[in-house]
Amino acid sequence: MEIGSLLEEDRVLWHLPARSKKRALEALAEILSHASADLTPEEIFDILINRERLGSTGLGSGVAIPHGRVSGLEAPVGAFASLEQPIDFGSVDNEPVDLLFALLVPEEDPDAHLALLASLARMFSDPVFTGELRKGRTPGELFRLLSSEGGRTPA
Repeated sequence: MEIGSLLEEDRVLWHLPARSKKRALEALAEILSHASADLTPEEIFDILINRERLGSTGLGSGVAIPHGRVSGLEAPVGAFASLEQPIDFGSVDNEPVDLLFALLVPEEDPDAHLALLASLARMFSDPVFTGELRKGRTPGELFRLLSSEGGRTPA
């Protein structure tokens, strides 16, 4: 699956000035709400924050993949943010996070959810790829990087 199929350019944020996990998740929830007329930013935030309460989605190396399953969602959707300043996300390596990929998947398809998460984790574990994302200077540039061959996840 291509990351570009999960994203639209208007769901990519560059240099987001969030100073906390809560603020970052609120911003991601807001832009994810544009992908589904049936979900409000508040509902999406609740899904993401409730998942975080189970354990941090911070992977390490400055990356987090907040995610959740949504009843009635037709297809997976994503949003990406690079942060102005790294924030504490409770990551496994205790390092702050500056790259976030938020993912919502249909509740009815847990296998696809796990496969997407595994693919995203592999992709964002590549230091060359994350280094390129950190050099990005516009939402459009980040979107192109995420949608390019470097931003492919195995099917």
